[in-house]
Amino acid sequence: MSLWTPGGEHEVPRDKPTAEPQQATPQQAPPQPSSSDIPEMDEQALAEALGIPSLDELSDEERQQLEAAVIQMAETERQMATTPPEVIVANHVMGLYELAAIHLRQNPPNLNEASFAIDAMSAMVDGLEGRLGENEATLREARAQLQQAFVAASSAAGE
Repeated sequence: MSLWTPGGEHEVPRDKPTAEPQQATPQQAPPQPSSSDIPEMDEQALAEALGIPSLDELSDEERQQLEAAVIQMAETERQMATTPPEVIVANHVMGLYELAAIHLRQNPPNLNEASFAIDAMSAMVDGLEGRLGENEATLREARAQLQQAFVAASSAAGE
């Protein structure tokens, strides 16, 4: 089994842990439980453990709703897989723009919260410089507008 992280894919060991715990070093992650350490559960036991009904307990209407939700999730995943990542990231950056703008519109403005969102937006725009595609100039301009609005709101709050 492997685990995906932003740093890449890492193999997860499947062997049982040794009797002596291993000390983690900066180069070595602490040992992870293997799949053999996790008790096997059938569908009914898993449903009970999660507090949800099993498929056998669903009405025909509930099954249809579940099927429609699964189909919709699969379609969303397909769309995301076929959309260039820079478009999706740009959308998230604009979400940070909206978050900052919401906090700046409050009366009085939530300057700390707005600053955090602007800083997060800046980290993404600056950290991905040259990789945001055709949206990069728009994102930089949007950030500059937010920064100007933040300065104006800070000045007004200080008066």
